[in-house]
Amino acid sequence: MRLFSFIAATILLVSCKNANTGNEADRQMAQLEPVQTQPVNGYQRAYFASGCFWCVEAIFESLKGVNEVISGYSGGTEQNPTYRQVSYGKTNHAEAVEVFYDPSVISHQTLVKVFFGSHDPTTLNRQGPDRGRQYRSIAFYQNEQEREIIENTIKQLNKQDFDGEIVTQVLPFREFWKAEAYHQDYEEKNPGDPYIQGVSIPRYNRFKKQFPELLKDNAH
Repeated sequence: MRLFSFIAATILLVSCKNANTGNEADRQMAQLEPVQTQPVNGYQRAYFASGCFWCVEAIFESLKGVNEVISGYSGGTEQNPTYRQVSYGKTNHAEAVEVFYDPSVISHQTLVKVFFGSHDPTTLNRQGPDRGRQYRSIAFYQNEQEREIIENTIKQLNKQDFDGEIVTQVLPFREFWKAEAYHQDYEEKNPGDPYIQGVSIPRYNRFKKQFPELLKDNAH
């Protein structure tokens, strides 16, 4: 995101250069055991990566049963990643979100449905104008039940809508690193930002039209 055209080619080259390393890191990550997080004040946690976290955060925060969404980084092994490191492809992390939700109001299955319905899961290492492995599509699982939900959803969508073209990674959740403070609630705090106006808001509006029954009453 926020990658202007005059540096887009450079970022793409960095991404391509790191592609083999990333694939090997992904294979190693996929072999690890998932980490099960504990509820916080009754709220369960779920983790997704689907492009720019500014927009993804706003989408999940608009859902009934979701208390809070944090923007951050996950999917890699590097400790304490920074936005600069992630955005320049210096880590194997993706921009991701941590979703705090009430399972008595919204299920993990519904969160997965929203995840796949609010981005394009068929574009490899890209979401809209944003290119690079840091924008890849990942659904993280913390236990076998969540893994089955994600994999069954992919099978169903591949058969019904995407003709087997989904490239979303299904990875065990290991650790989530909170992004810098200025990234949190960015869309809400910066409605006039050109990227928010041109990319995030249109994506958010498409999501709202698809899932009106899931929106909070005060969703903007």
